[in-house]
This record gives sequence, C-alpha cells and structure tokens, in this order.
Amino acid sequence: MTKPYILVLYYSRNGHVKMLAEQLAQGIEMAGMEARLRTVPSVSADFESTAESIPETGDLYCSQEDLANCNGLLLGSPTRFGNMAAPLKYFLDNTGGLWASGALIDKPAGVFTSSSSIHGGQESTLLSMMIPLMHHGMLIAGIPYSESALTATQKGGTPYGASHVEADQLTPEEQTICQAQGKRIASLALQLLNNSQKV
Repeated sequence: MTKPYILVLYYSRNGHVKMLAEQLAQGIEMAGMEARLRTVPSVSADFESTAESIPETGDLYCSQEDLANCNGLLLGSPTRFGNMAAPLKYFLDNTGGLWASGALIDKPAGVFTSSSSIHGGQESTLLSMMIPLMHHGMLIAGIPYSESALTATQKGGTPYGASHVEADQLTPEEQTICQAQGKRIASLALQLLNNSQKV
C-alpha cells in the first residue's frame, strides 16, 4: 500500500503557478502528509499530440495512477480568459475512467491560480476548476476567513483558493494563504483516513 499523499497537480507556463504549488506543498508537509507535485504537458495546436511523457527538468508529468491513488488534491492553473489552461483541461477530460470507477469520491480537494493582473479572472478560474472535481465526487474545501492573511492581502488570495498576481516572488500574504490551504487539505485528508480506519 502506498504512503498517503496529497497530489499537487498544476500547469505553469511561466513559473508563477509552480511557485504557488511549492508553497502549498510546504503547508501539506507542515500538516504531516507527503506532498506529491505533478504537472501536465503542453498540448499542441492540433490537440492531438502532447510533449514527451517524462520532462527533462522539473516535476514529473501526472499519471492517472497518481490521481487515482491520492488522498487529496490541490489543482492549479494560470487564468485563461477566466478559465483553466487547456493543458490541464485536456488532462482532466481524459479522467473518465476514474469518474466511472469512483476513484476520487469523498477525497478533499482545493484549487489555486495565478493571473497577470489583480482583476484577471482569478475567482472565475477557481470556481470553474471546481466543477470537474465535483463531478468526480470530491469534497471541495476553500480557505476560511479565520486565516487573517485573506483580509490583509493586497495582491492574491481568495476564499475559493490560493492565488497570485504575477510577479517575481509571492508576497508574504500569498505564501501564508498557500500554506494554510495546503495544511487544510492535508488535515481533512488525515481526518478522513483516521475515521475510515476506525470503522
């Protein structure tokens, strides 16, 4: 049996979403769970071919098994006209087998994003990313306002999920919000695991 882990699955073209993913992973590990970072390949203009199966550098490409066996999921994408980027949508569109088997039912999930401007469609992107996760039967969890960085941030960060307004670095508030979201998803996953072992 594999060690319990939270899958941090993201697509990042310019590295901003990857910065968020790394902070979310820190939060997951602070809560005592393994964080497994995975990405997805770009899709070609004809949508028929994708990049090689193993990237030369950086995080590995996500497999169906990575997703099926996770104990929780954090899904991240840059904003694309108020929606997730095509490579991530392409990956999710191919998870029908997992949907049919119910592999993700009752697992906690959250979403995160980055945009080039403060009104660049972050919240609509986050909300639209939740839809396929709900179809999979996942338990969607945002960030409660008990996290004080939500009211202090002047850049990214929403109750729907961590976010970032593109810059070379995350602000301290953006980092705090990411770590809080990572901790929350990991804590929920641990509670569910503990409850299932008591039954």
